Amino acid sequence: MADTSLASGPPGAVRTLAVWHRVECWVAVVCFSFIAIILVLDVLGREFVGPVFGLLGIDVGPTGIFASQRFSIYALVVGSFAGVGIATATGSHLVPRVGFGWVPPAWGPAMDRLADVITGFFLLVVTWYAGEFVQSTYTADLRAPVLDWVVWPFQLAIPAGFLSAACRYFAYAIWPGLRPRPPEFQE
Repeated sequence: MADTSLASGPPGAVRTLAVWHRVECWVAVVCFSFIAIILVLDVLGREFVGPVFGLLGIDVGPTGIFASQRFSIYALVVGSFAGVGIATATGSHLVPRVGFGWVPPAWGPAMDRLADVITGFFLLVVTWYAGEFVQSTYTADLRAPVLDWVVWPFQLAIPAGFLSAACRYFAYAIWPGLRPRPPEFQE
């Protein structure tokens, strides 16, 4: 009789992927909440607070939030690339149906593992190029307009998001039971 206790993967791998997923979700929630709050406050300040004080004859100067759009863009970069790992962990990314059905159904599990390995290596290559991109902005000391902040710390989310997805695909290749089931609408 086969040992089914590791069918979905060792408990440590299951826990690691679950915590990893939770952290990425929190990063995304914090980033997108920040975007919503700062942009709403900026619009309220410019479109409501400023005009109300203007009607009262009080000059309060600019009433929006300084550089709110810039802050939002950087939060969007971090939150979006956390979403790459989230989509991989939940199986909610787009999957092209090209080639489905080309091999016998009995080969399905082996083909899934091969696809996970190939996808993992592809994402490692993308991670490397993303790292090169971040390195170039670090070397050039590229700074954000208006804020004069270096941008490379925010750009680190790009290779991190791709590396996260690559590592997950390798985990799925090693322990196929960890792979999320595709949503019903994709089947």
